[in-house]
Amino acid sequence: MVISTHPVQYHAPVYREVERLGLPITAIYGSDFSVAGYHDREFDVEFSWSTDLLSGYSTVFLSRIAEGGATSADSTSAWRLSKALRQISPAAILVTGYWPAFFRQAILQLLLRRQRILFRAETTDHARRRSRVLSSTRNLVLERFYEYCSSLLYIGERSREHFERLGAATREMFFSPYCVDASVFESNEEARERLRTSTREELEISPDKVVLVFAGKLVFRKGPDLLAEAIRGMPAELKDRLVIIFLGDGQMRPMLSAHLSPGITRFVGFKNQNQLSRYYHAGDALVLPSRSGETWGLVVNEALLHGLPCVVSADVGCAPDLVIPGLTGEVFDTGSAASLRDALVRLLAWQLKNAGIRERCRRQVDRFSVNAAATGIIAAFEAALGAKSESTFSG
Repeated sequence: MVISTHPVQYHAPVYREVERLGLPITAIYGSDFSVAGYHDREFDVEFSWSTDLLSGYSTVFLSRIAEGGATSADSTSAWRLSKALRQISPAAILVTGYWPAFFRQAILQLLLRRQRILFRAETTDHARRRSRVLSSTRNLVLERFYEYCSSLLYIGERSREHFERLGAATREMFFSPYCVDASVFESNEEARERLRTSTREELEISPDKVVLVFAGKLVFRKGPDLLAEAIRGMPAELKDRLVIIFLGDGQMRPMLSAHLSPGITRFVGFKNQNQLSRYYHAGDALVLPSRSGETWGLVVNEALLHGLPCVVSADVGCAPDLVIPGLTGEVFDTGSAASLRDALVRLLAWQLKNAGIRERCRRQVDRFSVNAAATGIIAAFEAALGAKSESTFSG
């Protein structure tokens, strides 16, 4: 069984694969708002995900929007969870986070019931700055919680380091990578040949331009303004070759429009997953200049799947796993427009001389697949059922 706030487009394919591989799985969700449609505060748009989030595995909803249920992850509640647990009687439960409050409510109930817990989440130590007191408190609570968990699943290198730092180094951990469902994209070279020219023509981008793609929310923590500043500081002969596709929306769009000339920008707004391939194929590189809170960065998976190298800040969680400087992208100092500018200059210097870059990008992300994520969950489940159910958590 899985517990989460709501159906997530990146997680549902993994649960379907777990079921397909022979392990029945039921997801208990706090709300159905991501299926019914909702207003995303940072994107500042109303939408529902266009991909199938519910088929191929069983689901239970603790609330539904049509019945007055929660309309965001922050407003979900797990206080109805006990009834669902009694009805399902799961052998083990996969918990997918400890934030927002929904997860802490759920974890408390699982501890009181002495349930076997598997834990797979965006665990990391780099994404948020904390005071010494807050860090110490967090470390103590998480260390005790991880001791209780029957299995720990890490999504990448920084996730593994986080678990090991908090005492899990002597325990068996399971690799269940963060991934995207390749089946919703047209990511191969045939699709590139078909979509690249038509999309550039539609956006009035000439074939000789180098196109940078920013995919995400146009908000401060994502750093789109750093990209704008970096471009303004580039040598004229390089800047004149560039076009930026802003694939997303948010409160910083007016500022970006004011600070970058119309000739260099294309704002295409928010697009659902099944609409993204044409824009990735129109591009030559992805830029993800996040300042904070980027525990992974799944747009990097998406871009690499389409053969695009990626320029990311050092605080992007997937950087150690997916971005190899000089091979699949470049990494720059977080918050520094000058460092981002230099990274872009480096990328432009080696990208044009490297005919095999797209294939290398795709190979780099191959290991971070839906099947690998599902296989890790099944291995963790089997190990948890084979382990003793003794708890070291008290209080």
